Amino acid sequence: MADHTGKRASKRAVRRIDTSSIKTTTLLSFVIFALFLVMVLWGLSNFFLSSFYERARSQEVIRTAETLEAQFSQDSVSFGSLALQTASSNNIYIRIDTPDERFIFDGTREAQDSDAFEADVSRIETKLVFSTAENVSETRRDNSGMGTRLVYASFITSGSTDNILCIIAPLYPDPVTVRILRDMLIYISFIVLIVSLLLAFALSVRLTSPIEKLTRSATELSNGNHDVYFDGAGFTETKELARALNKASYEMEKTDFYQREIIANVSHDLKTPLTMIRSYAEKIMDITGDNPEKRNADLNVIISETEHLNKMVTDMLSVSNLQSNNIELHMETFDLVQAARSVYESSLALASSEGFDIQFHPCRPAYVVGDRTRMTQVMTNFVSNAVKYSGDNKFIDLRLSKSSKKVTFHCIDHGMGIPAEEIGHVWDKYYRTSANHERGIEGTGLGLSIVKGILNLHGAKYGVESEEGKGSDFWFEMDTVRKPAAEETEKKDG
Repeated sequence: MADHTGKRASKRAVRRIDTSSIKTTTLLSFVIFALFLVMVLWGLSNFFLSSFYERARSQEVIRTAETLEAQFSQDSVSFGSLALQTASSNNIYIRIDTPDERFIFDGTREAQDSDAFEADVSRIETKLVFSTAENVSETRRDNSGMGTRLVYASFITSGSTDNILCIIAPLYPDPVTVRILRDMLIYISFIVLIVSLLLAFALSVRLTSPIEKLTRSATELSNGNHDVYFDGAGFTETKELARALNKASYEMEKTDFYQREIIANVSHDLKTPLTMIRSYAEKIMDITGDNPEKRNADLNVIISETEHLNKMVTDMLSVSNLQSNNIELHMETFDLVQAARSVYESSLALASSEGFDIQFHPCRPAYVVGDRTRMTQVMTNFVSNAVKYSGDNKFIDLRLSKSSKKVTFHCIDHGMGIPAEEIGHVWDKYYRTSANHERGIEGTGLGLSIVKGILNLHGAKYGVESEEGKGSDFWFEMDTVRKPAAEETEKKDG
């Protein structure tokens, strides 16, 4: 039984290793990079160490020769001690040939107390004599057992005599040095692997920690907890993501709140007309059915309440279509001033029946491209909104102004206004200002959201300026275009 339990635990542990996770990918990437780096180091040591050593050694020998030349020209007496020290410390063979004598300073173990370099010196001196340059050098590779070496010769002028400096330097690395370097490379490779593993683990934890926190918070949000806070501390990208998710959480919470509000409001608003329709239908059936005058009055109430219900359903359908981009615009060029005038004339009946003073101040004709029906709906909604919130003042001012290539429509009321903290929310769907609840104003809270969607589809600018207790100014602005040629022709014919 214990054996089976251990096997199941082992299988679960294997399953938990996710090769697609950031943590695992980062860890593997660092390990692969470290292995690649170690392979490069070993490859360079095996294939390029000798050639690199030769090149560096040759450059060092030439610099040493230039130093010796300068010293011999300045002070030939103290040159011997410098040459002896240089030959011993650099493992090179130094020879000075003057017209009278020869000086040899041998720091190589292979040629110690021998004439092994005599042939090389003779060859390079001959080459120097027949050359136009001040110095010559060559690399010798032969089977004499001496290995690869650099042979260098140059003229040194001391007084009125010409002397020849010859330097022979082995270009192969010392076997002991090579062995030490390879041992050091083993330690370096081991350290690189360990450091890479530690860095990979630390970085993977640092990378995944904020993401895991965001994931846990997102899971809570998906379970309906809107109070969750997204913490993206660590990186700029995760901070931006956390900021966006916190905003989304706030908007979701706000939408849920508005939806609950609209459900309560719509339920109340539906209950009243449905109750009235039922009551008046029963009244017609039981009491006024035989009295044409009373029956018609009761039927008018039923029709009015049915229209109210139809308006509510239409608003909800309009919002749904706008959200799903399932709305079709019939674009045409029309005079916005004329469309606004039709809205004004339609509102005159309201003005006469309920005592509203609605003023209209048009500008010169302003042609725009848009859906005339939808834009008329926008202006009508502004007027309807102003009627609801105009309070006892009952004065509404419709104004149009034209400047440059823009035309602006204003709907101004002098009613209760909008609290400053609520102005930013008036365009949200389901939102109703606090005045709605205080004064019992009917409405679904969808009107201005529909207006916002229509104006966005037209690319129009819009906004509201309001001060609590002094009224509001709802406006939108559109680009103007030239008058259609057909209308110009009709005007001339008329």
